[in-house]
Amino acid sequence: MIKYYNRKKKSYETEQVAGERILTWTYSSATGMKLLEAVIKKRAFSSFYGWYLNRRISKKKVDPFIHKFNIDISTAEKDIDEFTSFNDFFHRKLKSNARKIDTDSLSLISCGDGRLFAYENIDMDSLVQVKGFTYSLRELIRNDAIAEKYSKGTCLILRLCPTDYHRFHFIDDGICESTQKIKGAYYSVNPVALQKVEKVFCENKREWSTFHSDHFGEVLYVEVGATCVGSIIQTYTPHQRVKRGDEKGYFKFGGSTVILFFESCKVRIDKDIIEQTKLGYESYVLMGETIGTSAEINKPGSAQLKAKS
Repeated sequence: MIKYYNRKKKSYETEQVAGERILTWTYSSATGMKLLEAVIKKRAFSSFYGWYLNRRISKKKVDPFIHKFNIDISTAEKDIDEFTSFNDFFHRKLKSNARKIDTDSLSLISCGDGRLFAYENIDMDSLVQVKGFTYSLRELIRNDAIAEKYSKGTCLILRLCPTDYHRFHFIDDGICESTQKIKGAYYSVNPVALQKVEKVFCENKREWSTFHSDHFGEVLYVEVGATCVGSIIQTYTPHQRVKRGDEKGYFKFGGSTVILFFESCKVRIDKDIIEQTKLGYESYVLMGETIGTSAEINKPGSAQLKAKS
């Protein structure tokens, strides 16, 4: 059972996990772990399942999935009968008014829908996966020079469940560099798996890019694939200006993760998110929702601080 914090209701809720029984069996039994290492974590397995979910025959899975997990399809651009496959539904676009985006340039917004952990003043050689399991930023992106920039900075880990909206967005106006791709395995990123497999984020397929944000410095985006995620699709154009809320890309089927790194003294994360992270709970957030502020607001004499007081 996975619990997370609902910020709006200020209460804890239990996550509905797609494929919970088989996920638990896979990562909790000797036979399941052998199958995981031999087959499930391999690219071929995820690619084959992804191929099936791109076929029209998989469309029959859409309606049962929507009803089982109570997904609000009214926010999607397409109606149920317009989806051509399960993946077409899974990486669906939303209507332009489906998410309220905080337009204050010094407000830090969430890049997507999901469950969020936030860590400040990070040790880039000992980033937290779950209690007892850590990894380093150097291992994650395999670039020492870039990793060094984020020492003592802030790390946000946004976990997207299979039931979530699976597109991710830019948190500010700015310019994003080209994406660097790293091949890897396809372990689940569900907390059940994170407690069983060491350094999952450094083992899995992942992509990273540097976003030159107008208000939050150089932000490192890392997108991590997972079991049955056949593809991470980047839809932005490198080196061209984007606006806050513009789409950066999307994941095909499966639970996935977006990790953001900020340089030291660039952002302040909302207290409730930090407190829940320390307690071991993810906070549920939506794309465009305010999750913090620019550190500039907190400086003495800041014009923005005076305007808000």
